[in-house]
Amino acid sequence: MLTISQTQQMKTITAQITDFNQKCNAILETNENHLKKANEGIQLCNRTLSVLKDKVEQHDFENVPDEIEFFKNHKPIPMSYLIYFTEVRSCELRMPKAGTSYKIEFLQKELKKVNKFFCKNADFVHYMEQGYSYLDHQFFTRNQRDNFPFTPMTDYYQFPEFSTAQDMLWSKVKAMYRFIHYIREALKKLKVNDAEIFQEKRHKVLVWTAPKTALIELIYALYSSGALNHGAADINTITSSFEDFFNVKLDNVYKTYNEIKERKSSKTKFLEELMLNLQHKISKEESV
Repeated sequence: MLTISQTQQMKTITAQITDFNQKCNAILETNENHLKKANEGIQLCNRTLSVLKDKVEQHDFENVPDEIEFFKNHKPIPMSYLIYFTEVRSCELRMPKAGTSYKIEFLQKELKKVNKFFCKNADFVHYMEQGYSYLDHQFFTRNQRDNFPFTPMTDYYQFPEFSTAQDMLWSKVKAMYRFIHYIREALKKLKVNDAEIFQEKRHKVLVWTAPKTALIELIYALYSSGALNHGAADINTITSSFEDFFNVKLDNVYKTYNEIKERKSSKTKFLEELMLNLQHKISKEESV
């Protein structure tokens, strides 16, 4: 097995993940139906995981921290989308073709399966949610795989040199957060006036009054920090939620993001203004 510098290996992997995220977001932002998005997404995920697998086989990690970083934070990105797109595709194909009540019952059963999954894996989910790392060498290195037998979530990429004890489980956790949003949106379409579906919207009405570009800047900041759903929330999910909450319609989000990147002045103007305003408020209150 060939070795390359630690920095070069991780830079190559990071670039691959960045490219994947851009292409995946482009698929999610199209106006195509869920089935077509899922099919295109599955193909993209398969290609990306295949490339990552080859890189790991050809150039192994120089140390344990790099190995943990890859299997905890890099591989689960395309792997979780592969599971998500596979679940969406299966759901779309199995969805009853007629009868709103049958469709609602079907989707509610899917939600029960998701809740059962989270209940079954509550300890692991808690470990990840709290940001713990004391078991990472057991969960996310290949040397400890035999100590944690597990049932594969899918048949994809279960190769000895490309799997750890829990990287697949972590990928599914992230995928299920996205899948919940998909089911929630599907139920909304079927129960437009149902108070049960919309009960979370009984908050006071808030309207976004700053420029829409500022909101998109905030959305991408939250996305890049992994602050929502433990990093599982994609741009489309975050955007939809913000549109609901702030009663605003955001068009051409990805295009606007590219325009933000091309700014000649500060590329994070709104975020810097938020930080300065908060610092000013705190300083003012402390001086009283």
